[in-house]
Amino acid sequence: MARTARERSNTGIYHIMLRGINRQTIFEDNEDMIRFLDTLARYKDDCLLELYSYCLMGNHVHLLMKETAEPISKIIKRICSSYVYWYNKRYERCGHLFQERFRSEVVETDSYFLTVIRYIHQNPVKAKIVKTVEEYKWSSYKEYIEGPTFVSVDLGLSYFSKDRSRAVSLFTEFMHQDNKDKCLDIEEKIKLSDEEVRGHIRELGISDPTFFQQLDRCKRDCALNQLKKIEGITTRQIARITGISKSVVIRA
Repeated sequence: MARTARERSNTGIYHIMLRGINRQTIFEDNEDMIRFLDTLARYKDDCLLELYSYCLMGNHVHLLMKETAEPISKIIKRICSSYVYWYNKRYERCGHLFQERFRSEVVETDSYFLTVIRYIHQNPVKAKIVKTVEEYKWSSYKEYIEGPTFVSVDLGLSYFSKDRSRAVSLFTEFMHQDNKDKCLDIEEKIKLSDEEVRGHIRELGISDPTFFQQLDRCKRDCALNQLKKIEGITTRQIARITGISKSVVIRA
């Protein structure tokens, strides 16, 4: 079946969501997140795009951006390819990391532009990772409040006031408002219990998770790969239950 054509934005502005393949974690630690942001900043300049907002989560990324000289699909491909090359080299793995086709929605009104920025910044709050948007380190919120480094904040702030100080104050208030914003996002995440994971391990013919450490490398990696394909099982969970190091689970 042919793919549905991606909707084109009349403004050139899109809310983009990248997610790990099979819900895989794409950021194992702070170094991974720093690398992704460095990659994003580099291609922002190379591709002459405008980046208005971002938020990095464990297994997905939200971006609000405007294409200019280069189509958004090519920009995202370049960003992802660069990061995946580095990630695979770091963790001695190969293959895909991101779901092949990124998701997007068009942003064509001023009100929805601001709604998407708030939605992106509140993502960690609604996921109950932090209590306030200020607490989360890996979003563009701080660029609006403390001053931009590579995010284009002028357009967003201009909707609140011509005076920068007042604009920041009103922007902060808007970011904290309770809301029922519905924007592009991943479906509710399925998380399996440890006992359910142990059940899947038994289905692989391994009666005790600790027996993983006694398998030869080929059989071990094959079994780990089968576990990683099951929706709702995380890399950290596999490592904890089997006693296999997280780096080995990632490389398998």
